Amino acid sequence: MAERATEKHAEPVEPPKQREGLVRKRKPLVLLYTGNGKGKTSSALGVTLRAWGRGWKICWLQFIKQTTSNYGETRAARRLGIEMIALGDGFTWLSKDLEHDKALAAEGWVRSQSIIASGEHDLIVLDEITYPISYGWLDVEEVIATLRSRPANMHVILTGRDAAPELLEFADLVTEMGEVKHPYQSGVKAQPGIDF
Repeated sequence: MAERATEKHAEPVEPPKQREGLVRKRKPLVLLYTGNGKGKTSSALGVTLRAWGRGWKICWLQFIKQTTSNYGETRAARRLGIEMIALGDGFTWLSKDLEHDKALAAEGWVRSQSIIASGEHDLIVLDEITYPISYGWLDVEEVIATLRSRPANMHVILTGRDAAPELLEFADLVTEMGEVKHPYQSGVKAQPGIDF
């Protein structure tokens, strides 16, 4: 209870002073975290923390998370001044209205394209974008074309299982998370602070 009270009154942490315009990069990269193991979004969060520490402007676009979600990363992003935009309606594999989810993915992609094209961010994270691509809701070639023509000095991170072969080929870095053992296999459900 005391933790919740403290959280409500905690002051946002001030990021290092952001530079005017984008920070010059040696080589702007597309990083892809995929595979069946846990750690894809967590890895993107780790890179985000490093980028924040450098004063970069960061935007997260989450293709599955509900607009009302309030996970640990959502709370942290708010405190750190990192833009995190949920575009979905929850876990699509549990959905009772896939057409609605498909429409949300399309709307989310249009919004993502606009944010990417604005050139206002040093780092863009397209969290769980592999799902709408693998479901056929987003065209992988259109996604790649947008990433290929993104403004100079912008890094992009893609996350999610079952990344399309085209994404594997296009990305500069591909890490596949392999599941060796997971607590869920022993009946342990997802836990705050570890999983969300």
